Amino acid sequence: MNNDRRSVLQMLADGKINADEAERLLGAMEGPGPAPRQAEGAAAGHNKPPPKYLRVSVDATDEDGPTKVNIRVPMALLRAGVRLTSLIPPAARDQVNEQLSKNGVPFDIGQLKPENLEELISHLDELTVDVDAQDAKVRIYCE
Repeated sequence: MNNDRRSVLQMLADGKINADEAERLLGAMEGPGPAPRQAEGAAAGHNKPPPKYLRVSVDATDEDGPTKVNIRVPMALLRAGVRLTSLIPPAARDQVNEQLSKNGVPFDIGQLKPENLEELISHLDELTVDVDAQDAKVRIYCE
């Protein structure tokens, strides 16, 4: 990771810029360069651009009244976060894995690699998860 990218990520971590600004800065640093890797669907003839955001929206009603949540996470932030997992010291990584396991999440953050994220994103590109329940509606998709 070069110093410019590290500086942008540090500004984001310090709260000096928001995720959208970080995404724009990181995108500007990449410049025109080579074309981004296309998902399998794009290679098969679909001219759909790769997703820029992971969107999660929740509309729910409980005894306290209606609740609306609308989260839009830039894919660039997800990619940067995955790259940052390699900087987690082994002792801290073990503690995180232990806590995840205690809470029923058998996942090793040390196994999370940028290549895995790109493959996951390529599959998410064509996936929309809709959960309709009596008191809630949850939707997860890429845009």
